[in-house]
Amino acid sequence: MEPRRGRPKKHELVVSPVQRAQLERMARQSRSARSVAFRARIVLECGGGASNAAVATKLRTTGFTVGLWRNRFIAEGVGGLGDDPRPGAPREIGDEKIEQVVRLTLEKTPKGATHWSSRMLAARTGLSQSTISRIWRAFGLKPHRTESFNSRMILC
Repeated sequence: MEPRRGRPKKHELVVSPVQRAQLERMARQSRSARSVAFRARIVLECGGGASNAAVATKLRTTGFTVGLWRNRFIAEGVGGLGDDPRPGAPREIGDEKIEQVVRLTLEKTPKGATHWSSRMLAARTGLSQSTISRIWRAFGLKPHRTESFNSRMILC
């Protein structure tokens, strides 16, 4: 066996059978939780006794990333592999207001128009036009593009 190089680890990473089952389940997750699946793969590889450098090479990442998630797992367990809250101001618009915008967009049309514009809906709800646009983008709404059948006759 080759002698160990680099700094010695402060704490040994030990993965219990229950944790291993959880990590393997997390590692198989779909695209929606890709970052958590990647972190679970890092911990599984480290739990097998591999060095940070070997895990980093195998998973095509940096030794810093491997060390970060190894230490986080040692300190916090499986729950520590999730994302920390991001910095920034808290949301000012509640879920009720967002639901109102989505409902109005999908279920009602403004008087004298075929569809909502972001400015008309902003005036109706009391939100800004950019906020309406952001909500539409988040939900994939495009009120200017209708999916109705065009009833014009096609002449051959």
